[in-house]
Amino acid sequence: MTKQVVSQSHKAGMPPGTVIHVGKRRADKTRITVLDYDAGQFQERVLSTAAEACVFRDTATVTWINIDGLHEPAIIEELGRHFGLHPLIQEDIANTQQRPKLEDHDQYLFIVLKMLYRDEIENETVAEQVSLVLGSNYVISFQEGTGDAFGHVRERLRKNKGLLRKQGADTLAYALIDAIVDNYFVVLEGFGDVIDDLEENLLLSPTAETLSTIKTLKRELLFMRRGIWPLREVVSGLRHSDSPLIADVTRPYFLDVYDHTIQVMDSIDNSREMLSDLLDIYLSSVSNRLNEVMKVLTIIATIFIPLTFIAGVYGMNFDFMPELGWRWGYFAVLAVMGLVGLLLLLYFRRKKWL
Repeated sequence: MTKQVVSQSHKAGMPPGTVIHVGKRRADKTRITVLDYDAGQFQERVLSTAAEACVFRDTATVTWINIDGLHEPAIIEELGRHFGLHPLIQEDIANTQQRPKLEDHDQYLFIVLKMLYRDEIENETVAEQVSLVLGSNYVISFQEGTGDAFGHVRERLRKNKGLLRKQGADTLAYALIDAIVDNYFVVLEGFGDVIDDLEENLLLSPTAETLSTIKTLKRELLFMRRGIWPLREVVSGLRHSDSPLIADVTRPYFLDVYDHTIQVMDSIDNSREMLSDLLDIYLSSVSNRLNEVMKVLTIIATIFIPLTFIAGVYGMNFDFMPELGWRWGYFAVLAVMGLVGLLLLLYFRRKKWL
């Protein structure tokens, strides 16, 4: 089916707190899944309505509620009522054009992130907004589509690997954020392979298509940088937050995520510099090829200048030109012209102009 795109202009004139989906519809139907666990038990369910999630708000276990699809505002509003989310928070969840940010609302933390993945069909990098609501014993994640980078987190919970099921909701939020940041490296590795191929093509045979690819990659890297740059502030804010929702034992893990975001930014900047260098190489290669063509044409023109002069002299119709009446004059002039051309070619080769 065709995915509809709702622009920001659709919200013009509406009161604050109006929940309207803004962005591209990436899911055919909204899907609500719940992972509820502690150190001794684990359950995974798919809910048919948002109202079924309200029973997990005040349990002794940790609950992860994941919503795939933001195009049904009624579901966001119903979850907002059950979990006490401010109307402006509900509005930001439905608006996928948000900048990565962190908001502290005492009873919960609201976090907006950008998840990146490579669309092989459209051959472009796509950013999907992920909103997290961190409460005392729950995490609610809102995603635009069904695909995500949380598969490893789910497997760790199902198989009880590591300390994830022994920690609180703040550790789960850290794991989700860490999964998103780690996925940036996967996307950037793909960029690195493309850049390496571009470099080889530039050295062999630069074409206009190569220039188009360089410009497209630079534009996509700038797009990624805009989505990742504010994430540093978000992770730093989580690490230094005085909210009781984040335990002291979890704060060092956010420092690790912060380091990863710095590495991602460095990788993006390095890739952009490499693309700028490749663009310079492309322009230099094109200029060199043009210079080679002009050099050949100049040499050809230089050779024909004296030949044209000789032909012009003997093309004058004067009566008293001694050579015109000579039996071997025509062949002598051709020999002289050939000799002049040969001497010029030898001179150019000696000068290494050829």
